Amino acid sequence: MKAYAAVFRMRLRMELQYRGAMIGGILCQMFFGLILVALYRALYAGGAQPVPIEDVATYVWLQQAFFRMMLASDADLLDKIRSGDISYDLCRPIHMYGFYYARIAAQKLTGSLMRAVPMLIMAFLLPRGWGISRPSSLSALLACIPALMLGLLCVCALENITVAFTMKTLDPRGMQGLLNLLMVTLSGNLFPLTLFPENWQKAITLFPYAQLLDAPIRIYTGGYLMSGVLRVYALQAFWVCVLAAAGVFMWNANRKRMIVQGG
Repeated sequence: MKAYAAVFRMRLRMELQYRGAMIGGILCQMFFGLILVALYRALYAGGAQPVPIEDVATYVWLQQAFFRMMLASDADLLDKIRSGDISYDLCRPIHMYGFYYARIAAQKLTGSLMRAVPMLIMAFLLPRGWGISRPSSLSALLACIPALMLGLLCVCALENITVAFTMKTLDPRGMQGLLNLLMVTLSGNLFPLTLFPENWQKAITLFPYAQLLDAPIRIYTGGYLMSGVLRVYALQAFWVCVLAAAGVFMWNANRKRMIVQGG
């Protein structure tokens, strides 16, 4: 575990160096957040109000704040797979799945926090109905933090499954494009899941994608009662275990019959 913790710390320090990218990301996500809130306000002006606009705006700002957690990939690993340099990493005396899981977790966590904290502060300063609202309760605020961390573990497991497919195809664009489409659509990043029909929500919220952002946001806004928080945690932990087990199996299978390209 010390080796994986050291990998996590090194990657975290590396991510802290990209302050220019952080500022650009904050401005970009603030712009898109304002555009999305304006679109939903225009939709609500037409009479459709399935969810209070304050809750929709809060949902939008939270998913924009943690956008980096969703769509960040380990470009170094993908380059190593294409060039064949991953063969050097196979000589390390640690399991490669855990090694790169720690790297991608540090990348997503650091990138998200660097953008989320200043973004959420600015969103709190916006007028009511445009910015983020306060949590439904202090308990909801505290309960959404473990849910967010479990969502991070889940998305890292999904990312490593994508990498496992890349080891076979040598081109990440196909599987990564499919994964990103499902992730953005079914996690609430493109369209808040609270605006889907009730029957759809019952099915979508059982998928692993809904555990990434939708579950923590619903806890924050009071969409999930505190009495059901443990059930949400259990569902998230279930998907983390299933996806991690699938990823380890695929990585081990790839390692046994890997063909290295390059020279």
